[in-house]
Amino acid sequence: MIHDKALQIAVIGGDLRQAHLANKLAQDGFAVSALCLEKDVYLGDEVQLGENAKKVIGTSDVIILPLPVTTDKVTVNAPFSEHKISVREVLSSAKKGALILGGMIDIDMQTKGEQLGLTLIDYLEREELAVLNAVPTSEGAVAIAMRERSSTIFGSTCMITGYGRISKVLARMLLAMGARVIVAARKHSDLAWAKINGCVAIPISKIKDYTSQVDILFNTVPAMILDEEILSSLSHDCLVIDLASKPGGVDFEMAKNLQIKTIWALSLPGKVAPISAGEMIKDTVLNILAERGITIGPN
Repeated sequence: MIHDKALQIAVIGGDLRQAHLANKLAQDGFAVSALCLEKDVYLGDEVQLGENAKKVIGTSDVIILPLPVTTDKVTVNAPFSEHKISVREVLSSAKKGALILGGMIDIDMQTKGEQLGLTLIDYLEREELAVLNAVPTSEGAVAIAMRERSSTIFGSTCMITGYGRISKVLARMLLAMGARVIVAARKHSDLAWAKINGCVAIPISKIKDYTSQVDILFNTVPAMILDEEILSSLSHDCLVIDLASKPGGVDFEMAKNLQIKTIWALSLPGKVAPISAGEMIKDTVLNILAERGITIGPN
């Protein structure tokens, strides 16, 4: 059993979510060092801004990487830093037995970490975070739609492709605002739930039969489903918002050629609600630590 006062935590890179995470963990009594978070972010006095990356990483029991860990498969995602640190350097500098947490950890990183005797956990795969993360994502998507259009959500026809966590929350918000919501999904069970929840439910193969009615199309499927055939069937003033992670689900070049306004809204929680999103990640991290026998309360 390790008590929080003895635990050394390194928070590396990321956006404003990571900065808030570092501050909150430090306020909770953990010893927290931050790397690659020195530009245009607020870090409280309780957080130590690390200068020697190798030393900070090598002495940390827990290393928290951002969501996503990397955007180029080489360096840690660090938009608020002038410094670059490679994912390989983090893994090779970490002490054996260290716990490394991050969002969207790929198989190569997982394999390399295990070879070095490290424990890697993808916190985005935790159900509690995935569900809660759907809230700021959905609120951000609605905000984009309201900003980019000159009409209200009320009375609009919205289509959502896919019916996972984000879609369920988003559909509920849109319905509450008075929109007509069409959900296109593959699974019969998803279509049944969408129908019960007040949406028009259609098989994803039938999208084209409904696209001429759509004012706003929200995609949540990270696979190419909005191709030339579908995009060309949309009305000229339809707004397309892609919420899917890379590679996305929209042929953006074709959308541009067809003059269909399309926005790829990646990492919305960190952009529209970084404090709330950081709090969600912090709670998930504490859940992971508690499950590993690490106490989080006072002595």
